[in-house]
Formats: sequence, C-alpha cells, structure tokens
Amino acid sequence: MKEFPKNIKFKYTWRKYQQRVLDELQTHLSDRHLHVIAPPGSGKTVLGLEVAIQINQPTLILAPTIAIRNQWIHRFCDLFLQTNKIPDWISKDIRNPKFMTVVTYQGLHAACNNLKENEKGVNEEKNQLKKNKNLEEIIKKLQSQSIKTIVVDEAHHLKNEWWQTLTKVKEKIDPIIVGLTATPPYDVSVNEWERYISLNGPVDTEISVPELIIEGDLCPHQDYIHFSVPTNKEHKTFIKFRENIENIFQEIKVDKTIIEALQIHSLWKNPTENLDWIYTNLSFYSACLIFLHSNNIDIPKIHLDIVGDKELEIPPINYEWMEILLDFYLFKEKEYFSEFDEHKKTIENKLRIHGAIENRKINFFYNKKISNLLTSSINKLNSIKEIVDLEYNQLGKDLRLVILSDYIRKEYFINESENNLELNKMGVIPIFEKLRRENIEHKKIGVLTGSLIIIPKNVFPSFKETAEKYGIKEINYNHVAYDKNYILIQQSEQIKYDIVQIITDIFQEGKIEILIGTKSLLGEGWDAPAINTLILATFVGSFVLSNQMRGRAIRTQNGNKQKTGNIWHLVCIDPTTNDGGNDLELLKRRFKSFVGLSLRGEISIENGIGRLNIPENSFNKIDIEKINEKMFSFASERDKLKQNWADSLKQGVNLIEEIKIPFKGKRDYQSTKKMYFNHTIKNLIATLISLFVGFGFESLELILKHAKKIKNLQELYIVLAVFGCIGFIKYGRQTYFTLRLYLKYRDISKDIHQIANALLTSLIKEKIIKTERSHLSISTSVDNFGAIFCHLEGGTTFDKSTFINTLQEIINPIENPRYIIIRKNNFLKFIKQKDYHSVPNILGQNKRSAEYFENQWESFVGSCKLIYTRTIEGRKLLLQYRIKSLSANFTTNTEHINKWK
Repeated sequence: MKEFPKNIKFKYTWRKYQQRVLDELQTHLSDRHLHVIAPPGSGKTVLGLEVAIQINQPTLILAPTIAIRNQWIHRFCDLFLQTNKIPDWISKDIRNPKFMTVVTYQGLHAACNNLKENEKGVNEEKNQLKKNKNLEEIIKKLQSQSIKTIVVDEAHHLKNEWWQTLTKVKEKIDPIIVGLTATPPYDVSVNEWERYISLNGPVDTEISVPELIIEGDLCPHQDYIHFSVPTNKEHKTFIKFRENIENIFQEIKVDKTIIEALQIHSLWKNPTENLDWIYTNLSFYSACLIFLHSNNIDIPKIHLDIVGDKELEIPPINYEWMEILLDFYLFKEKEYFSEFDEHKKTIENKLRIHGAIENRKINFFYNKKISNLLTSSINKLNSIKEIVDLEYNQLGKDLRLVILSDYIRKEYFINESENNLELNKMGVIPIFEKLRRENIEHKKIGVLTGSLIIIPKNVFPSFKETAEKYGIKEINYNHVAYDKNYILIQQSEQIKYDIVQIITDIFQEGKIEILIGTKSLLGEGWDAPAINTLILATFVGSFVLSNQMRGRAIRTQNGNKQKTGNIWHLVCIDPTTNDGGNDLELLKRRFKSFVGLSLRGEISIENGIGRLNIPENSFNKIDIEKINEKMFSFASERDKLKQNWADSLKQGVNLIEEIKIPFKGKRDYQSTKKMYFNHTIKNLIATLISLFVGFGFESLELILKHAKKIKNLQELYIVLAVFGCIGFIKYGRQTYFTLRLYLKYRDISKDIHQIANALLTSLIKEKIIKTERSHLSISTSVDNFGAIFCHLEGGTTFDKSTFINTLQEIINPIENPRYIIIRKNNFLKFIKQKDYHSVPNILGQNKRSAEYFENQWESFVGSCKLIYTRTIEGRKLLLQYRIKSLSANFTTNTEHINKWK
C-alpha cells in the first residue's frame, strides 16, 4: 500500500482557522515542515490527519501517551473512515510498521533500545551499555514501508534520550515533519527551544483561543486563583528553615578558610595572567571580589583596572552571590582548592544538613521539601471547599465540577465504621473526605481513579443502566464502610475497559455533580464537554499537561450555548518571603501559556498572570482575604463573563505577540513622570527668578545696606553678579538633576521604536526575515502604567517570533554576547548618557552583520560604538557593565505578551 484510499474524507466542514492552514499548506511545506500551535479543543488532531492525507505518503504518528495514541486512531476511523473497525493497514507497533503507524515517543525509544514500554512510559535500564542498539533495525522496517511523513504531537516536553532517538530517526528517513503543539514554548532554555525548532521547523501558524471562541469551539471562560497560607505547623517549618539558612549564611560569610583559599588563588594574586578565565567566568570572579570586600579586604588596584572602573561600588554579599561563590569553591574549582578538601566537605555537609544543597546545586531560598510543603499545603483543602461551595451556590444542580489531583492517597480510605483520620496530605481521597464530611447541601460527589471508584448510593441505578449499554450486566460493589451513602465499585476484568466512560456519561447527565480524580487518568485524552468548573489541585507535571487539563473545562457543549467555564488554580503563599514564594512563581510561569480576559478594569485579552490584577509583593493575611473575595466576586458573574468576552473580541482581529517592558519605579509611572516634570519646571522658573532677583529689589535692598563699602559702579556690578550666581547655583543645580530624572521617565517608547527599526532592517538584510519591508511595520506604545509594548505588524509567525526574541536580547541586561553596542546620548551637550546593549546572537555571528547593525543603529537611534567582546578591551567593558548592572540590581524584566488587537 503506497497511498491513502481515495474515498477518505473528513465527514464535517472545516473550521475557518483549519481551512486557513490547509489553504496555505503547500507554502508551509516548502521547507518540508509544518509547525502549528493550537490550543486544546482546536481540532489539531483532525488537522494533522488531513495534512497527512494530503501529503499522501506512508505515515508515522508519534503521541505523548497511550491514551492520546488511541485517540488518534479513533478519530481517524470515526471522522475519516466512518467506521469503528481499525483497518489492517494501521499499526500500533513500531516493530511492525504499516502504511499508518501510530505509537508513543516512549514506544519508539523503547524499540530502538530494546526496552519494555508500559502505561507509565519506558522502564529505563540504568546501566545500559549500548544506546540505540536496535535503531538500525527499526529504521530498516520504517524504510521498508517507505515512511516519508512523521506527525509529532506535543513533541515539546520529551526526555533527552527520547529526543536523541527521534532526531536520529529523522536524520535517517528525511521525512516531512508535521509538528503540532498546544503549548507555546515559554518555559524552556534557548538550547531546548533550538532543538525543538530543529525538529519541527519554524512556527508556521498559531491558532489562538480568541479565534476558537469566535468560531464557537471554545466557551467563554476565566482563570481564577484562590490563595491560602500555610498551617501553623507548616509555617514553623518555614521559619526554622529561614533561621537555619540565615545562620549558616552568616557563618560562611566570615569563614576564614574560604578567605584564605581565595587569597592564595591565582586569579586574586595574578589576575593579569588569568584574564581569559576571568572574562569567561565573570560571575565567579565577581563573587570572589564581593565576598572578600564584605570581609573588609581592600580590593587591589589591579582588579579595579581589570574591571575598568576605579570608582566601582562593590555590592554587599547576599544569598545569590553566596550561592555563586560556594558553587565555585566547592564544585567548579578543583585544582587550586585541593588542599582545602576537608574544609569543603565540612561546608558541604553543613549546607546539606540545613537543606541548602541538593544534587550539588546550592539554593539558599528553597529546597525540595520546603517547595513541596507549599505546593501540597493541607490548607488548600479549605480552598477547595470554599470554591466548591461558591460554585454550587451559583449553579446548583447544573454544576459539573472536576477536581484533579496528583495522588490518590489510599491510606485515607479505611474499612472501619468511622473515618476521623486527620487530613494532613493532599490527594483524591483527602479531598473527597473534606467534601463528604462537610456536605450539608448533599452535593453528589464521586471519585474516579485507576484503582478507586466511588459514587453516591442514589446514583447506583443510573450507573447500572449505563453499564448495560456497554454490555456489562454484573457489577461487583460494596458500601463504603464508614458512610453507607456511598458505594465502592469493584473493577472486574469485564468493566475495567469501560468504567471511565460509564462514570463520564453519568457525570455528563448530572447524576454526579462533583468528580474527583487524578490528572494521570483524566488530564489527557479524556473528554467531558459538560464540565463548567475545574479545580487544579495538582502541582506535578509539565506545562503541556497543565494546558491539557485546563482544556477540559473550556470546550463547548452541544445543546448548551450558555456554557461558561471557571478554572481555579490553588496557591499557598510563603509568608517568609516578599514575592509570595515558590508556589506562586510556578503558577506565574504557567500562566504565560494561558490566554484570557483581563481583570484590571480594561477590555483586554492577553496571557500572563498580570491580567488577574494581583498585587505584587503584598501577601499578608488581610491582603489574601481581599484577593480571594475579589476572585469570588468575579467568578460569580458568569453572565457578565460572556458579555466581557464578546466586548473584548470586538477590540481586535489577531492575537499579537509583543514584548513588554514594565515600568519599575517605586511610585506609579504617571505620578513619577509628573513629579519630575513639575520639579523641573519649578526649578527652571526659580532659576530665572533668582537671576532676575539678583538685579531686583531684594538685591538692591541688601546692596543699599552695604552701600558705604561700595566705592564705585564696577564694584556694584560685581556684587550684583555674585547674588545672581548664588541664585543660579542654588536652583540651577536642582534643575540639572531633576531634568536628568525627567529624561529618564520620558516617553521612551520612541527609543524602542527606533531600536526596533534598526533591528528589523538588519534582520531583513541578513535574510533572517524574508518578508518584504513594505509589508512590515513596527508598533510601539506606552500604557497608563508606564509599560512599553512593541510588536511587528505583518509577516509570518516566524518573523514575529524572531523579531521579538532578538529585540528582547537587545533590551535585557547583557549576558555574554560576541558584540555589544555602546549608545551615547548628549542632551544639550551637557547631560551625557551611556547605555550598553547586546547585539543579538543571530546578528553577532560575524563581523559584517554586526557592523551593518551598527550602521543601522547610527541611522535610526544615534551615536554608538560597536565593541567585540572577545578581545581584552571588550571583555573589560563587558565585566565593567555586568558588575555595575548587578550592583544596581538590574534584572531581566521584559516579558513576552500575547494580546488580542
């Protein structure tokens, strides 16, 4: 068999965004890659199948899980072949490929390495001697079937060894790659992103959430966060951890042996002989200087000469610098510190005892135990109960709520007449127990996991009736020992394959209103369109899985045009930090891939946690209660939610990827700008008045008092000039400094606009962006909060992503680029500014492209100088800038924003 049967056809009409991809298919495939980003519910599975059919070659489809693998086959048979029978030319076995072979990434890796695959993945052999020892055999089998198309579904988060196998298969077969993902790659390193792009090719098109809502494929929805604080016991653990960390920090901070070790190191004694090392290990070198300076050791002039700034203000030692220093002392530098091995072991043991080191990684802020205490805080059970009560009060019998957790925690399900166990762990059964014990309204609560199924007793008749539809007549069950109102379903061989669908059916009908399950069973490949509320009581897993789980609640439901979805995220705040802690930080990262409505009082659709208008660095108990009240208020307005989506969708036509540079002043942007402007004007007027007064009545009065001492007209002029100068110096100096501050807060979007134009011209010149310049334009703006936004209008998705990524390199604090641009600004010839910017790596690969970028900078932005950092002069400038920027506590504060415009 060499091609698909000719009568294959998708049995429904293509949605507009799907048809758009298909219409542009040949253009996208010009580089033998199609790369599509589309959220859950967009129909990317059927789109991938149609693309494979149109390419019309033997096809290999790779899926992340067995459930999704089966879903691909089911969708193909149902929607294209219109049959329930799987044809014999479809295979699930990579060792026995056919015209269409559908397997998991784990399955491919297992076959190539002679491993076994199970539901949870591949059982790796730790002492595996030969990697990919069956690779050639698998390749030959694929080649014997003439496999020329590979569809990769969610290939974004795979284990390294799976990547290696997949890359080798691609190299040997040289197929067309169809890459599909629901999760934009916000959470990966540059290397991982480049690896991902090398497999999938540049992003060809992105189907957005707003498009799906316009088409009626997703329902209006909103994300909400419910905050909690740790229990007293948990809080005491945090306090103890912080105290221990502070004690060991203070102890190591003055450690005489480390001081001695650093002072005999060659980089301290003979820095000029170690310039190459210093300039390639700037953070270690800086940490050494900072540590010694904090111990009142004078920094020799030679080091300041290397830095290039004799007036350098060296920052104090803190946790971040101590982590870098100890990493250098304990692990990275072995030659010079070998005589201190015993001391190093002592320090390492102390760090380990106090929880400041795990797997040779030093962290003074968190360890795994402390992070887990936050993410699995038992007070999240109270959050769940409050959310369930709110949603039930709003929707009553129409509530279809799903709660997903990481673990079952069977130990809380006991075979005794009473269950009064203390609920001190998060999991499916503790959640069930919390809701069961406090179920005053008699909500219908069920549990669905791979090993435990619990349903209300009064639902059992519906359960039996539904089971009969699947040919199941005998059901083994028991009453829950400690509550006869619930039944435990025993999983027989006959029922285990259909139990998930049976429970799903009765949940859809409303016989169960609240369903509690594990993310492993219900997170991926499970579909229940009736869900209108989702609580994510889960913290283990990737961004892909988070997005998949969230997608359960936002799909439309046939016959229910009024459906809206509320998605609840749980966060436990760390009261010992100012930023809210690890749990909140994890959620912030995940929210980068969630697009939804803004709650800031403006009509807007965007990604990121900022759209929920949560205060930063203000998380005391009173603030948390206010935030939760506000979230509950918004969540209660489901009718308003539909209208807000409708109004927001009218504000744009595309989801634009742009860069956001937040305003970081202590005061808000408008008042800061106004304050400096007002002070500048006041001081300028005062300066002019003082000059006038110097010749005015006040001066004249003073002069008359001392008239006897003034012998002639020339001395009078001198006195008048002195009074005028005093006034000018007094107020002119203030004018100078406030003018500088005002210039700092001017509308700097104009600067960004010019920089962006210089960048765009260079990217086009280097043929990195291939769209014609006439079809492209730069858009910049400043919002009321002082944040600057910039994006590229026109061009492909790849053009826009490339532009944003390279612009971010220029604006962010410098790391270690090959070239830097020194920007020189003169205002009225007396206020000089010098700013340093990285030349993006993509333009810094060779001198010619870097110099062209310099020329464009001169044309669009102004005076500048290009510096090659791989020379002594360049390294010195780079080091000087980085120490200064770290001293000033500069941080990477630009953000990628997706906004509907």
